[in-house]
Amino acid sequence: MDVLLIGGLWLNGSTAWDAVVPALAERGHRPVPLTLPGQGDGRTDATLAEQLATVLAAVDAAAGKPLLVAHSAGCSLGWMAVDARPGEVAGLVLVDGFPHQDGHPYADLFPVVDGVVPFPGWEPFAGPTSADLDGEARARFEADAVPVPAGVAQAPVRLSDERRYGVPVTMLCAEAPPEQVREWVAQGAAPEVSRMERIEYVDLDSGHWPMFTRPAELAALIDAVAERA
Repeated sequence: MDVLLIGGLWLNGSTAWDAVVPALAERGHRPVPLTLPGQGDGRTDATLAEQLATVLAAVDAAAGKPLLVAHSAGCSLGWMAVDARPGEVAGLVLVDGFPHQDGHPYADLFPVVDGVVPFPGWEPFAGPTSADLDGEARARFEADAVPVPAGVAQAPVRLSDERRYGVPVTMLCAEAPPEQVREWVAQGAAPEVSRMERIEYVDLDSGHWPMFTRPAELAALIDAVAERA
């Protein structure tokens, strides 16, 4: 199965999934890490609409229905792609993130500096979020981090097709156990998730970036979802 890999903020499409791609290929899949406009091509004027167009082009070019895998803020982009192609995807894997609802800013979380959102350092991610990243991994992350164009981070999420709620979704719960994530959803933290009709919660004991710290386990969980799909 074609597996389209969508990284979160600051992640270059090629380097983000380096350790996951071979593990998926060994399991018989065709992993496709997506380098999005403004996320590794040197552009600072890219827009969220352009990023969505890139994902949809990959969906349309896939052999059969692909599985989408989206990480962190990229969960909203993956969900937008499901909304645009509800009958053309096998499912969506959310890696430690909730997709936003229609009209919510994509990732308006950190300051814009000269038209981009640079990586803010590790202080905002202290604790379980980054505890499993050692010094070498953090240095590599910082070296590879790509500033996010403001036209991506501040753009509103757009959703319009309610058929998206019927697409199978698997949420990989990394920083918190599934029971805690379910409670957050029940309390209203993720309106889109609460309306998903075919969702499962799966434990992934890692920090926020399992593609770096638990790539084999992440690949195995993605493979299990692909097999069911």
